[in-house]
Amino acid sequence: MDLATTLFADATPARATANAETIAPNPEFAWRVLEEIDYGLILVDPDGRIQHANHLARHEFARARFLRIERGMVTSINSLQSDEVARGIRHAARGRRQMLSLRHGAERLSVACVPLFQPYEGESASVLLMLARRTGTQNLAVSFFAREHRLSPTEEAVLRSLCDGLDVQDIATAHGVCESTVRTQVRSLRDKTDSSSIRQMVQRVAALPPVVPCGLRGAATAQLAL
Repeated sequence: MDLATTLFADATPARATANAETIAPNPEFAWRVLEEIDYGLILVDPDGRIQHANHLARHEFARARFLRIERGMVTSINSLQSDEVARGIRHAARGRRQMLSLRHGAERLSVACVPLFQPYEGESASVLLMLARRTGTQNLAVSFFAREHRLSPTEEAVLRSLCDGLDVQDIATAHGVCESTVRTQVRSLRDKTDSSSIRQMVQRVAALPPVVPCGLRGAATAQLAL
């Protein structure tokens, strides 16, 4: 089963068979779709052998904090978590979606194991590992949002800090300014984005299309070639 069939299979067997040649995109474009999504995406077979990893996934592999590559297989930083990853992939290959929580010191990374097959097809030939977005700091969509609402560079920096979970006091300390200055910037952000609260503004940013950062894509490619 090729990637195009796996990712874009129709839910109805007869219809999928009849229209496979007319609706299935070129597999090359399917790979490109994965590269443009701002989440780490890894395609593996049921044994955990890597079939494809997009730029953000390769960036995660290069850092080797939660996931790494060993003999072409996806593993984790220790045997316990490696077994957890392998088990999640095997269950997903049999149709059971899994959510893993990998640990590295005080940090955590959620990984969804998603089967890429229809019930009538039997065991999945591929499993998609979807990595949680790390932070909003490198989120290119935030830059588009800031440009759309004509935010100043300082206001954009405050917005990114809010999206990363910092409060006003934390932002003031990080930027070396007083809290009243940050509160003024937050009020300006709310006015320019027509948001009734910080929560609403952050939720709007979180709902933006997940556009991959081009700079990070190039860096990941340079760091690791699969």
